[in-house]
Amino acid sequence: MKHWYLEQVKNWFGFTRRERRSSFILLLLILVIAGIRFIIPERNISLEVISSFYPETFPDSLPNKKPVVSNQVYRPENASRQPRPILDINVCDSSSLEELPGIGPVLSARIIKYRNLLGGYARVSQLREVYGLTEETFDLISGRLKADSAVVRKIIINSADYKQLIRLPYFEKYEVSAILKFRELNGKISDIKDLIDNKLITVEKAKKVSPYLEFGK
Repeated sequence: MKHWYLEQVKNWFGFTRRERRSSFILLLLILVIAGIRFIIPERNISLEVISSFYPETFPDSLPNKKPVVSNQVYRPENASRQPRPILDINVCDSSSLEELPGIGPVLSARIIKYRNLLGGYARVSQLREVYGLTEETFDLISGRLKADSAVVRKIIINSADYKQLIRLPYFEKYEVSAILKFRELNGKISDIKDLIDNKLITVEKAKKVSPYLEFGK
C-alpha cells in the first residue's frame, strides 16, 4: 500500500508546471465554491462567474465580448414616482376628492355642497371654511389643488333681489337689507368701493364677496 501511494505522488510530480498549477487552482476553486455554498446555500454560482476570476483555468467559458457594467444606481423609490395631478376643486367629483389624504365620503360631500352654495371656489383657502376639514388636512391637500375662479357664478348686485344676495353665505341679513336700501335710494352701486365707503360692508367682508359680485346694470 505504501508503495502505491509513492507511485501516485511520483505521478503527480511528473506533471508539468502548468498542469500542476491548473490542478492546484481547480482544487482551490472547489474548496472555495464548497465554502460559499455552505455559507450562502441558496445562491447559484455559474461557471461564467467562476471563469471571470480565473480565465486561465476556463478559457472556453468566457464570452467573446466583455460584459458591460453600468454605473447607474437603481433607486426603487424614484422608479414609481410620478408627478401628482393638480385637482380643480370647482369641477372635480366626490370620487376624485376621496383620493386625497384625509378626505372621506363625508368631507367630499361637504366640499361639493359648499361649492354649490358659494357658486364656486374663488380660492383654495376657502376649503378651510368647510365644516370638519381640519387645518392639518388642509395642509396635506392644498398643494394638490387649484381653484379656477373663471367658473365662479356671479351675482349682479344692481339687479339681484334679497333671496339671491342672501344665498351667498358671506352676507348677513342686515348687510343685504342695507345694500337693497342703498340701491333704492341711490339707484346704482358702482363698485365694491361704494359698499365700503358707505359702510354697507367691512373691508374684510369686501375681500370675501368681491369675487362673487358683478356691478353691471
